[in-house]
Amino acid sequence: MSHDPETSDAESDFDNIWLRLINVVIIAVLMSFASTILGFLTVAQFLIMLFNKRQPNEQLAEIGTTMGVWMAKAARYQTGASEVKPWPWTELD
Repeated sequence: MSHDPETSDAESDFDNIWLRLINVVIIAVLMSFASTILGFLTVAQFLIMLFNKRQPNEQLAEIGTTMGVWMAKAARYQTGASEVKPWPWTELD
């Protein structure tokens, strides 16, 4: 029995697309969770600013920035614009 590299590549691509689907579903669940957290952070930051002379909490602002970067990376992977998976597969920057 001969080993056909084209068949092997096609099988690998087929397996990879199903693995990608699993990753996309996991990311969708994480995005939903992140969206909920972002909503809570938004309300908390608004209340802080309301009672703190319009001054935001820097740590909450930084968490929001980090979440925004993560969500952008996740959306790029989900839509096929990037092959780079977001955290937890890669570093969170």
